[in-house]
Amino acid sequence: MQTNLEIEYKTLLSLSEFDQLGKRFSHIAPVRQTNHYFDTPELGLRGNKLSLRIRTFDNAAEMTLKIPQKVGNLEHNIALTSEEAMAILATKTLPQNCVNIQSILEILKSYEINLSDIHVLGSLTTTRREYKTNIGLMALDVNVYADKKDYELELEVSDAKRGKDDFYAFLKENNINFKYAKSKVARFIATLKRDKD
Repeated sequence: MQTNLEIEYKTLLSLSEFDQLGKRFSHIAPVRQTNHYFDTPELGLRGNKLSLRIRTFDNAAEMTLKIPQKVGNLEHNIALTSEEAMAILATKTLPQNCVNIQSILEILKSYEINLSDIHVLGSLTTTRREYKTNIGLMALDVNVYADKKDYELELEVSDAKRGKDDFYAFLKENNINFKYAKSKVARFIATLKRDKD
């Protein structure tokens, strides 16, 4: 299992802002990835501010548990083969006998969450163009989930203060209006709550 601290800044984009920034990313081939989100029926992970997903790519996958910190999120990542990921997703539950994901299961147990209640809530597919800039790792995303589509710019940095200053300076330079973006999982879960109303 790999662990890293994720510090990122993000904004939602209008379609015209997305198209404008797309020119900066035109040399980058887009990558399609799908986040499959897990939680209990009562959203027990969200209640503990946790986020658990399997992200699938064309030929690989990974499971990620995010735990918020004072600054950023601590990410626990486990590489999965496509076959392992598909086997887990096919059951729509979190298998407790899968050796590869035991370290994440142990962390979840410490939150007194009933692992057998955790299941797949649904998915969000992102078409991403990502490249390393002099201010951090920048990603231009189109996200599709439920009946929604949105556009987003993310900047992943190692220094929170400097990263924030650089992010807002970049938006200003490019005439991008900052629009607060909840996390992808929060936006996805909002569509579930809307469907229940």
